Amino acid sequence: MIKHLRIDSRMIHGQVAVTWMNFIGAKEIIVCNDKVANDRIQKMALPMAARGTPVKVLTIAETIDYCKTHEADTLFVICKLPSDALAVVESGLPVGEINVGTAAPVQGTTYKMVTKTIAATKEDAQIYKKLADHFGGLYSRITPANEAVDVVEACKKEGLL
Repeated sequence: MIKHLRIDSRMIHGQVAVTWMNFIGAKEIIVCNDKVANDRIQKMALPMAARGTPVKVLTIAETIDYCKTHEADTLFVICKLPSDALAVVESGLPVGEINVGTAAPVQGTTYKMVTKTIAATKEDAQIYKKLADHFGGLYSRITPANEAVDVVEACKKEGLL
């Protein structure tokens, strides 16, 4: 089962490799994004950032297939984009919890900073709303110790919803 699904444009970094891994209790990290999975440099670099934790870098379809065949495992999936996360959730896989970490601004898009770490477009906000509807809320926590911020309310405050 996917115990924790995180949306984080940085994918793997110190907070993920140490703090979230310890909090979740997973044995490996699965990075889910089609473009990243087809980039040999990122596929080589991301495991190095994980500080010894096993990493799989998979397309959305590969992530769904992998999770279906490893339902007994405690899985930690990191999606680079909100759309990646929505695809995983809409596949019907069981997901224990979801969290938005950092969503960096994407050059060439019309975005608003809805929190200190989340840049969102209107399209992103719609996806966040769908995820929130599915889970009964969608929150952002940089680390497990941080206070949760309601992502949908932050999008509404900035006029994206």
